[in-house]
Amino acid sequence: MVQTPTKTLTLEQFLKLPETEPASEYINGRIIQKPMPQGEHSAVQTELAPAINSVVRSQKIARAFCELRCTFGGRSIVPDISVFLWNRIPRKENGEVANVFAIAPDWTIEILSPDQSQTKVIKNILHCLAHGTQMGWLIDPSEQCVFVYLRDRPTAFYDEPGLLLPVPEFAREFNLTVQGLFSWLLE
Repeated sequence: MVQTPTKTLTLEQFLKLPETEPASEYINGRIIQKPMPQGEHSAVQTELAPAINSVVRSQKIARAFCELRCTFGGRSIVPDISVFLWNRIPRKENGEVANVFAIAPDWTIEILSPDQSQTKVIKNILHCLAHGTQMGWLIDPSEQCVFVYLRDRPTAFYDEPGLLLPVPEFAREFNLTVQGLFSWLLE
């Protein structure tokens, strides 16, 4: 759903608005509400973030967050899963995780919903890469395919069940095949 304000809002004005459910993003001066996640999307997201955290969080390498607002480069987006290196996680003075993340994630993961624009999601991934993100995944549950985006290499896709999905170097101990990822749709 696209919300067209009566006047153009700045990013700062957008950030003062109440949060919406599902989340709205600020992209090129426009407010765009994400579609409500459906079953496939929710199943993958619910399993993937804890699976990543079981490897990288326990070793204080990185941490995966679901539906976290990230504001950088003139946009405010809410990737389905954002992974941040441990030492880049914004923190309060007492060491707790901060509420505001004004930086790009190190790894951004989007899960395509049936009513979602693939082009819009790819643009968000490319925006992240242009601002320091190491890797982006676009997971398409209906096609059982994962597109992998890197700054310095052509986009690759993974749709063979036994293929191991590439991950950023910091998450090298996290191993997941295409079949393993989409097996979460069966449970």
